[in-house]
Amino acid sequence: MIKAIVVGGGISGLAAAYLLKEKAQAAGVELEVTLLEKEGRLGGKIWSIRADGYLCEWGPNGFLDNKPQTLDLCRELGADKMLLRSNDNARKRFIYSGGILNRLPENGPSFLKSKLISWPGKFRLAMEPFAPQAPEGVDETLAAFGKRRLGEEALRKLIAPMVSGIFAGDPETMSLKSCFPRIAELESEYGGLIKAMIKLAKKKKKEIAEGKVVASAAGPGGILTSFRDGIQTLTDIVADRLGKSSVVMAKEAAIISKGKTAPYRIETGDDELEADVVVLATPAYATADLFQELDHGMASVLREIPYSTMTVACFGYEREKIEHDLNGFGYLIPKEEGMSILGTLWDSSIFENRAPQNKVLLRSMMGGACFPEYIKLSDEEVTKRVRTDLKTIMGIKEAPSFVRIFRHEKAIPQYTVGHSRRLAALEEKGKGHPGLFLTGNSYRGIGLNDCVAAANRTAEEAVAHLKAR
Repeated sequence: MIKAIVVGGGISGLAAAYLLKEKAQAAGVELEVTLLEKEGRLGGKIWSIRADGYLCEWGPNGFLDNKPQTLDLCRELGADKMLLRSNDNARKRFIYSGGILNRLPENGPSFLKSKLISWPGKFRLAMEPFAPQAPEGVDETLAAFGKRRLGEEALRKLIAPMVSGIFAGDPETMSLKSCFPRIAELESEYGGLIKAMIKLAKKKKKEIAEGKVVASAAGPGGILTSFRDGIQTLTDIVADRLGKSSVVMAKEAAIISKGKTAPYRIETGDDELEADVVVLATPAYATADLFQELDHGMASVLREIPYSTMTVACFGYEREKIEHDLNGFGYLIPKEEGMSILGTLWDSSIFENRAPQNKVLLRSMMGGACFPEYIKLSDEEVTKRVRTDLKTIMGIKEAPSFVRIFRHEKAIPQYTVGHSRRLAALEEKGKGHPGLFLTGNSYRGIGLNDCVAAANRTAEEAVAHLKAR
């Protein structure tokens, strides 16, 4: 029997193991798949925690439905009828600037009326079609791109908060082509973002007239999607379909090396397992440790991928004690505003069932690449700082009746300048290890959709490898 081992029980590992099993069976390949997870639970950073009637997401709270990867997986699992779309009001997103919450403009007229960007800043944005093109062959930072194409003010008030909200990152170090490859492609193909928007709009109008299916454009788009009992429902269903016999928990892979009876051997401290195919769905730093004997070069490259910290504070309140309108997704905060938090999501406004009746749940993020030291703050200090910021921004004077604080010392991989070079190096070095695959959010996308898409590609490549042997 051909054997495959998947290391890591987050969504990447679970999806890779399940899809590998399914694709192998469809291809007529008899394959025994074993998933190793060092913790006593599956799901990785996906963890929906119920407490006192509140539902707190330890990590991500959903995925966007404008890409097919996760939706296709849900359909295959029979979970598509269980999906829960976010409230329509969640389209309203805000930036805290100038002492007020400014709604992000959704069209030209609302942009002109918005107080978020000054008139000089708006004029600078309007000049985007005349901005200089990207330097040839340069891996440009998001900050450099923002200044060059959109101006300093747009960088500070739009791009930087977005980067902190998505990546918990610093635009001064993050790579444009690695973080937002589609934006880099649009500039290269159309000569600018506004030019691209105009041409894509004309193309869309033509395709609609011709009755063709229109692909979505570059923006994040889509509707945030989860499940009534939280996003952990997805990982629970994948784990159930994978089967208990295929999962070994509380067993940490310590090192990978060449096998004796099969191409690879994985040592777990108290055991040794050999396999024809190995999929490493662990964070880059953990994968580096696994490679310390097999390939020092790959281990070295993997350790170059940094991670940001993140502290998540969930506050529950009586609804009547909050005067502020909560019809929206929440808000992000530019660094210049001097707040401790990066932003706050109005979780109970985004999805139903996140708070008991007549109560609300707010989830604030703190830390990120710009404030890594915040991970060391005590629970008391975190609570104090979040309360101070919520009072300033939303006028909330009351103490929360419910508090949960979660810490992620290594929360999100940072696609800093040089990330594409690292990926190329890993791909080249990986050619020397046929049957060994890397997947997860450390490489080509941090979102849930990206993880599922990467797992699908990995499963296809692994089955193709086995068939070609």
